[in-house]
Amino acid sequence: MLTQLARIRNRKTYRISSWDMSGRNQDAWRIPAGESRVLADIKGPACITHIWMTQPNHYRECLLKITYDDAAYPSVLCPLGDFFCLGHGLVNSFQSILFTASTRAQYHFNQGTALNCCAPIPFARRAVIELINESNEEHGQYFYIDYETLESFSNNNPNEPYGYFHAEFRRTNPFGGWGHEIKVNTPEANIVNTEREAWEKNYVILETRGRGHYIGCNLSVTNFQGTWWGEGDDMIWVDGYKWPPDLHGTGSEDYLNQAWGMQENAFLRNGSSIYEGRTIAAYNAPAEPWRGRGGYQTSYVFHIENPVRFTREIKVTIEHGHGNHLANEMSSVAYWYAEQPTKVIAPPPVAQRLPVLRDNQGNWLIDEKNQCPGKKITFNDEMKQMKRQWAEKNK
Repeated sequence: MLTQLARIRNRKTYRISSWDMSGRNQDAWRIPAGESRVLADIKGPACITHIWMTQPNHYRECLLKITYDDAAYPSVLCPLGDFFCLGHGLVNSFQSILFTASTRAQYHFNQGTALNCCAPIPFARRAVIELINESNEEHGQYFYIDYETLESFSNNNPNEPYGYFHAEFRRTNPFGGWGHEIKVNTPEANIVNTEREAWEKNYVILETRGRGHYIGCNLSVTNFQGTWWGEGDDMIWVDGYKWPPDLHGTGSEDYLNQAWGMQENAFLRNGSSIYEGRTIAAYNAPAEPWRGRGGYQTSYVFHIENPVRFTREIKVTIEHGHGNHLANEMSSVAYWYAEQPTKVIAPPPVAQRLPVLRDNQGNWLIDEKNQCPGKKITFNDEMKQMKRQWAEKNK
């Protein structure tokens, strides 16, 4: 990881920031409601080496957008917090190899937080970084964007060129599970989920075409059921469908490189940036309908030494509960490098990506008009049998 640090290179280093050019101390940019601002427009070949941002709020309402080489579409388009591995609009302090966050207001909604991205973001001709304020109020943003020039985008090796960094947000609220009443790790949840059933029904973290390598994701769950939300196997298909998939895992926490559930830690390559057990003890702001009654988890895993390489296409999926029986809210950001700038899917409208809150009694405040539900899973015979069996057992 540090092998390049001692190399003396013929490069120049620059920074674009929100500093007050009048010489005073009004260093935050103000972005009116419904408007966007170009934070940086950088000519290449170059590589963005560090992004620092801090703001008091709008972690789900604001979108970070990066477009390369005058493409007609962005290759990064994510809610601000989720891009930096903080889901649900919650803030917390954590450290990983690609992203860090630091705050005095752990496990609060919409509080001041420092966000850092150290993923290398190289490009050939141009990179435009924008922030889109989709909230209904003015947004204040401080930022640094550090970058350095490159000798060439191919790094003098046309057989192994740089890739373009991509990040894509997805959400299903709720996931279309077939048996949300059934608890994880019970006999009724232990159905067969193989072949096309898994290909079509698992939660999709990434599905893209081209050549490149997938380097990981963050995964957020709003745990409506209230018990353990895991046991979902990761299944990753490279360059087309086949059974079994090229990479098949053994459970949600296993794919996230933990075990026996998720723990309250944040390691370089994996961990909990938002730990569900701590969201029980969040803030007590009287103006808020939710008083910190738990149910929120954001986990991350980065494939630094073991990226998943693809030459034509890749589909990264995970079950939600074994066999996809759960119906919690699921959100994710996938990160990958691609040989060419690739269009990412657009996030849901702002009202459909806001966190699901709770009232003072702990009840989820479900607003159906602002949901973005996943595809409903069609019941097969085994699912129907297990639902009847569960209902009989719990009369």
